[in-house]
Amino acid sequence: MITTVAVLLFGDARTPAPLRDLPVHRVDGPADIDAAIGPYGRLAVVGTDADLAAVLSRLLRAERLDVELAYVPPRRTPATRVYRLPAGRRAARAARLATARRVTLIRDETGAVIVGRADWRPPDAGQSLHGEAVVDDTVLFDGDAAGVRIEPTLAVPGLRTSLDGGHRPWRRWVAGRAAQLGCTGVVVVRDGVPASRSARRSTFYRHVEGWLLVR
Repeated sequence: MITTVAVLLFGDARTPAPLRDLPVHRVDGPADIDAAIGPYGRLAVVGTDADLAAVLSRLLRAERLDVELAYVPPRRTPATRVYRLPAGRRAARAARLATARRVTLIRDETGAVIVGRADWRPPDAGQSLHGEAVVDDTVLFDGDAAGVRIEPTLAVPGLRTSLDGGHRPWRRWVAGRAAQLGCTGVVVVRDGVPASRSARRSTFYRHVEGWLLVR
């Protein structure tokens, strides 16, 4: 039974009315997230997909996946679609009243978590990814690709990937436990936030333990 709930506010977000009587922590960096992990059994994250992923990444690092997370975005996002969550006032009410259930956790080799969507993009506009991408035992591409989209799934195997068709719609999805890329250069975009520098390899995979999502 959850007895301690706190609100984490990111950016210029304000505390939703249904949560105003709860302890509130304004988050300006990872240390603020870490400070809220210990005292509370449930955290209501008021922010973006990237903010929710940041909190989850800190829980993973601290080995505190027993903490429940409620997501309270002002509007629908890729993560609300993936996990079938409400937004706005409905999300704020659910943060207090709904039950937490364990769902799949998708992370990469750096320990960063994604909750809505990741992308593998060429380092330079107008270029292609050149290399090979594999989802479990399925080759997604071998050669050149305009880009790749990776999304968590609510249930196992845990993620799905799709090739960017350039000016055409995204192609079919390939589901699996892990997606791996080796190439001449890639920019990894996690929940809308591009990495500060390009890499040659990237892997997203389902963590052995899921996370507790209030939904």
